Amino acid sequence: MGQGSSSEHAHLTCEQISSLLAQRFAQKSFSPLELYCFNSVFRSLADTESGVRYWSEATLCRFLELPDALGVGSVVFQMASYLGAFPLPSQAPAILTHEAMLKVVTIMTERFGVVLKKRSRELWLRELYRSLAIYDKGIRSELEDQKKDEASDKRKEAATTSSSLGFAIDAPDEGDEEDDQEDDELVLAALESMDAMEVFKQGEQSNVHHSIIPTDNLLKLVELLLLIAPIDPQQSISSLAPELSSDRVADLRQAANAILSSFGVENHPGVTYRTFNTVVSLCLPYIFNGLHPLFEHFLFAKDFDLSKRKTETEPTSPTKETKPMIPPPKPVSNPEPLLRDPGEILNLTTLSQISFFIEGSQLFRVLRPLYSGNKHGFSMGSFEKQVFNWRAPTILLVKGRLLPTKPSSTRERTLEDMLPPKRFPNSIPDTSSSSSFSSNQTLIYGAYIPSQWKHTGKTCFGDTQTRMFQLSPTHDVFPASQFSKDYVYFNKSPTNPPGLGLGTPIPFQSSTHSYSQTVLRPGTVSLHLDDALEFGIFTHLSEGGGSFHPSRLPCRKGKDWQDRFEVEELEVWGCGGDEVAEAQRREWAWQEREAEARRRINLGTGDVELDRELLKMAGIIGGSRSGGSM
Repeated sequence: MGQGSSSEHAHLTCEQISSLLAQRFAQKSFSPLELYCFNSVFRSLADTESGVRYWSEATLCRFLELPDALGVGSVVFQMASYLGAFPLPSQAPAILTHEAMLKVVTIMTERFGVVLKKRSRELWLRELYRSLAIYDKGIRSELEDQKKDEASDKRKEAATTSSSLGFAIDAPDEGDEEDDQEDDELVLAALESMDAMEVFKQGEQSNVHHSIIPTDNLLKLVELLLLIAPIDPQQSISSLAPELSSDRVADLRQAANAILSSFGVENHPGVTYRTFNTVVSLCLPYIFNGLHPLFEHFLFAKDFDLSKRKTETEPTSPTKETKPMIPPPKPVSNPEPLLRDPGEILNLTTLSQISFFIEGSQLFRVLRPLYSGNKHGFSMGSFEKQVFNWRAPTILLVKGRLLPTKPSSTRERTLEDMLPPKRFPNSIPDTSSSSSFSSNQTLIYGAYIPSQWKHTGKTCFGDTQTRMFQLSPTHDVFPASQFSKDYVYFNKSPTNPPGLGLGTPIPFQSSTHSYSQTVLRPGTVSLHLDDALEFGIFTHLSEGGGSFHPSRLPCRKGKDWQDRFEVEELEVWGCGGDEVAEAQRREWAWQEREAEARRRINLGTGDVELDRELLKMAGIIGGSRSGGSM
């Protein structure tokens, strides 16, 4: 458009600007069928007051089937009321009219990527933060004291009005008309060129750095996100949790608290934008993915009549005679269970938590239990038998309880003898001197291992896709680095100290020490399990320099710790589904046939025992050797 068009749009009201943007989203982000379904859904449930059709909080919560037990309805409604005013935060909270709800669905489903060409993910997270945040008067108090009394009074009045509704975060810093005009010019320029990126830039005029997300609100939202992590576009929340029992709610709350711990909320009243952006980007990149299918429910009308004539209020689209509409696909009647056989560590809630940093397509409905210490026995041999030959990625989970500072048993003393003196504290406060040491000290560490398990000789296995993580009591992720390639080792040979671990070079027995005196030197960020799978050691040194990066959480920056714990449960889960499981069964069967054939080899002497002795001498069977020649 030329200069004339700019002056032509200069008189547009906020309502007109909002309407133009809604039309832009509708044209670029939805198909005619999806728009038809959206219109049908909105009209069928909308309330009417003074000639305005809108959705109330109760309607939105009822349509999305938000569980009352989580108390998250008001949080989701606040988010929708803010996003409905996009791109003009000063107009929030918005009445959820047809146009406002269209923008809410567009943003929640991240469909604006068709319109936005750059930085869409970053800007999307910023808008989600704004929709949850409130204005923090404590942060702004010093700045407000320096301003003129008249301007300060106006800002306080605006902040009081908006903060009561949860959106005072977007009160302008100065409140001057000149700033408002400048912001409006950005919006008009964006609409004039139909470049929605400029619209998002307008939204960035609000100062997010003087705002926080209240801890309680974020906790409720995270509980909902854990529940809906595996949801499909046409799947209702009630089908994921037909009966949201008190045990499941407690499970969700425990996992949500571990996730909130990564934001450092223990010492703050809420979460700032800087912390939110850092933690989500590094440790929770997929946490909001469940919002996509949840709000796509608007785009699938359960019941609509294709033969019904279109009303005058519906947007123009191809008619049925010229372009027949195809109903949305029906959901699968008997889908594969999300998790076939829950373990003692891995259940649906834990699986959802892992899906916040490993894509759900690699987890839901495709995990198979390979090994459980309490079921198959805590031994390296049992571990090898169940896990080896799985030709796909695996997830290792270990749950344990912190050991007291002073060893209380012979095994604990043996563990202490093979480690350097402990110089770093536990990751959680050490309460060994109190009677409560045995409680609330549970740790859950894990690892995603993309390579097939094998015995390690002189080099470890794994690649840069390997990662370690912590699920409790704090959620954290430790990605692989390229500084060292000591990713994973598995050794049960008596020639070297047996055990398995990540991030530590393969421990070799020193020629100057006996086996019992061998000292394990853990890597800077590493996990080690002893040969009996009885004890574990997780070491974290903030200096880095090993095979895994140290924690990048703001609340853990510069902190060193070492957790020595007694293993309560150890599990390994295979990714890949039935095809990989069948391949593993075939491999096991082949190895069993080969072993049986070797046992039945007949050298033709007529004496079975003599034949066996000859085979032993040849190193083919028996003894500690696996093969050889005369």
